[in-house]
Amino acid sequence: MTTYNQSVNDYIATFPAETQVILGKIRNIIHSLAPQAEESISYGMPGYKVNGKPLVYFAGYKKHIGIYATPSAHLAFSKELAQYKQGKGSVQFPLDKPMPYELIKQMVEFKLKEG
Repeated sequence: MTTYNQSVNDYIATFPAETQVILGKIRNIIHSLAPQAEESISYGMPGYKVNGKPLVYFAGYKKHIGIYATPSAHLAFSKELAQYKQGKGSVQFPLDKPMPYELIKQMVEFKLKEG
């Protein structure tokens, strides 16, 4: 159960060990590309802002990882994301398939350049 004062570490710790590893890798990608990003729990999931503007959010679920890089990044990577279930500004990466870390990295880089 997510609470408003929960840390990202606490959030990640609520998942099975295998999912914790994946969430940790995604978090590390974001930190390595945007060390200045402000990290918080927002909308019940880890969220990152740069200069007060949303950069990216991610969330763990029973069968997938959700990435929320807002519609602009999803539109820019529509070809690469076509094989995944999507919503407006969201994409689901199934836990039973290899996690596309390089694609996630490219999406975060795009959002950073977008400013």
